[in-house]
Amino acid sequence: MKLETLARTASTIDSFLSSRLTGEPRDLYQAASYLIDHGGKRLRPYMVIKSCQLLGGTVKQAIPAAAAIEMIHNFTLVHDDIMDNDEVRHGVPTVHVKFGIPIGILAGDLLFSRAFETISKPYLHKSKEVGLNLVTTLAKACTDVCEGQALDISMAKSNKIPNESQYINMIEKKTSSLFIASCAMGAITANKNLSDVTRLATFGRNLGIAFQIIDDLIGIVGDPKITRKPVGNDIREGKKSLPILMAIKKANNQEKKTILNAFGNSSVSKSEVERAISTISALGIEKIIKQKAIYHSNTAKKSISVYDGHAKKELLSLLDFVVERSL
Repeated sequence: MKLETLARTASTIDSFLSSRLTGEPRDLYQAASYLIDHGGKRLRPYMVIKSCQLLGGTVKQAIPAAAAIEMIHNFTLVHDDIMDNDEVRHGVPTVHVKFGIPIGILAGDLLFSRAFETISKPYLHKSKEVGLNLVTTLAKACTDVCEGQALDISMAKSNKIPNESQYINMIEKKTSSLFIASCAMGAITANKNLSDVTRLATFGRNLGIAFQIIDDLIGIVGDPKITRKPVGNDIREGKKSLPILMAIKKANNQEKKTILNAFGNSSVSKSEVERAISTISALGIEKIIKQKAIYHSNTAKKSISVYDGHAKKELLSLLDFVVERSL
């Protein structure tokens, strides 16, 4: 897709976000807007706006919901970084490292509450029902994110390797739920009926799953110059991602031993990680994961096949961008 299209949308959203994230104490609002100011493609707000336009709505109608979804996304990032003890995001210190853990927690909470405040303003919508449906949809997504995060933590602690359906269930909640909400909220802001909301939600669900499994693949075989992560970082950290699950399932005893020797081993050597990556690549995992991403991409395309117009082309272009991201 044309990244300048995303950039234009990001600029519009950022201006609105700036107006919603100012106040006192100053350091709290600086912390809340810190990650927003330092990166992100604004994929989710873009999906809100394009889903609204697809159904005949306007950018003006969609902007509050688009800003709200970005605030919730950043709320999850702030709290995730605290839970994971991560020190860098978007190439800068994480919020809790920059401002301290107490302000980091409060910044996440502020983003959460300000998101709901933003979409609950009655004067922003054509009817009270639109505002209520937006709040209900976003609240459901937030619940799903929390459940998904808890499932991810449980999987990380367990000695068992989850199966594919368990993993898809986890990423559908943790990652895909905000994509679902983005598209559904776009349809709601256009004041359309349930069938339209359902079609767009299905598009978001499958785009979100494709996004995450490609992200997982990049985490193993991606170019560190692009990912800004060490080669095989997800292997070293023991992340139970779909490529790892598929590799372990397909490997013979010796191949499995090579992968598990590096998996979750923080002291593993670079050469041992590289051997694990070579083993995974030789098993054809990259092709398998891409096929699964394409399956979800095709399902997403079918869900909006009844529509036409420029906004549809832009959503499909975003879908292709997600699936075809450079490794």
